Amino acid sequence: MRRRREREQQILDLIRSGEENVEELARRLDVSLSTIRRDLQRLSDTGAVTRTYGGAILSRAAPEATLSSREHINLQAKQAIADAAAALVQDGERVLLDVGSTVEALGLRLKERTLSIVTNNLALVPVFSQSETITLTVLGGTVRSISMGTFGPLAELAVRRLTADKLFLGADGVVAGRGLCEATQEQVALKEAMVNQAGAVFLLADSSKLGNAHQPAWLPLMRPWTLVTDAGATEAQLAPFRALPGVTVVIAPAEPSPRPAAEDLEDALD
Repeated sequence: MRRRREREQQILDLIRSGEENVEELARRLDVSLSTIRRDLQRLSDTGAVTRTYGGAILSRAAPEATLSSREHINLQAKQAIADAAAALVQDGERVLLDVGSTVEALGLRLKERTLSIVTNNLALVPVFSQSETITLTVLGGTVRSISMGTFGPLAELAVRRLTADKLFLGADGVVAGRGLCEATQEQVALKEAMVNQAGAVFLLADSSKLGNAHQPAWLPLMRPWTLVTDAGATEAQLAPFRALPGVTVVIAPAEPSPRPAAEDLEDALD
């Protein structure tokens, strides 16, 4: 499995450099034509490439939506995921929050809790700065207005100088065995630094993002992590994640209660 993932990444790199022919890809990687065709089919199924006669080309990245426009997409699913994620947070913890509309929904549910929050999510700064029970640390860096977050070397440096009990990530898409994808390498670099500094990693992704590979920058998730998704996810979408070692899947209830029991969701991680 690991060798296959490495080979698929090599295929993507070769296609990006201009090698699009099946025969040439097989020659460069020293594998059979049938192996390359199977690899290309898997990459095509996830949306990473588009098959052509005799080869493949990289799929065009999907246009990135602004934070304000994403907030109203799959709203009920995001609220359910946020409720489930909030129940996984214990008072007194240091929590690292990424950008994204689902993570923002989680932040709104944490504002009355007693926590230390570290975030690059500028949309949450006004929420937490008014709280008397939240100790807030904001990661400096370059502001990326489309996602209302900070990124870049300064943000990465700050993250590497702290630790967190739990990290809650957002993503444009997530593919089992490949990781999560975003529009830019800058976003991925900061997420990687966050993952390295967190005691536990949670990815908040509604069902529309499962198997979605329409952005060009990737972060492999090589450590244990938890996917928190909504009840709209099909078994076909979930099965590849359940099959991965070190990955836990939490399904948010279709009609979440206002305050899910933390014990019930913690039990799901055991």
